[in-house]
Amino acid sequence: MLPSGRRYRLQRAIKEVADRCLAFTLLILLSPLMLAIAIAIYVGMGKPALFAQPRPGKGGNIFTFYKFRTMVPDARESVIDKPDYVGSVPPDSQRITPLGQFLRKTSLDELPQLWNVLNGDMSLVGPRPLRVYYLCRYTPEQARRHNVKPGVTGWAQVNGRNSLSWEGKFELDVWYVDHWSLWLDLKILFLTVFKVWQQVGIRKEGAYTEVEFRGTIDKTP
Repeated sequence: MLPSGRRYRLQRAIKEVADRCLAFTLLILLSPLMLAIAIAIYVGMGKPALFAQPRPGKGGNIFTFYKFRTMVPDARESVIDKPDYVGSVPPDSQRITPLGQFLRKTSLDELPQLWNVLNGDMSLVGPRPLRVYYLCRYTPEQARRHNVKPGVTGWAQVNGRNSLSWEGKFELDVWYVDHWSLWLDLKILFLTVFKVWQQVGIRKEGAYTEVEFRGTIDKTP
């Protein structure tokens, strides 16, 4: 039997190869669907079809995160990572389109992240990549979610997703980091399909989309 350290490194290497192979295969198989979605967005909302934003990956390294656009553009598009922006910004409930609602409910808006996986910035499974300016708001414990690559889906997404509090999400993210295995990834992928089919946890009660994380008081002595 391999020592635990070698076994862990071998499993991580398998995960890396499997991620890219599966992402490449899915991109090929789903390319007609993705093209149709891009055309529908262009016709219904104009260009661009993709939403691109800097997000922190493993170790806090910044990469460009992609997803299909679900909202009509406005001034917020250029200040999305500037929390100190002062100006009139329409609420998300007024900006999201019927097509955008459908894409979010079915999680089809996440498909472009397969390119992020193929490029090595993301994994199929891992903590979700969040806003860059959240980096300074994490407690040291919460920041451990960046010890692994972010994922298209994750342990928090199959255990409540946006219905969870931020603290609840981060606890699950750190639990995933500490208990990761290939079997856990397979379980999360299976549960993701089930949760998407159920369309549960899409949004938190009282908020149309994800509410902003404003930080947690660190109670560590």
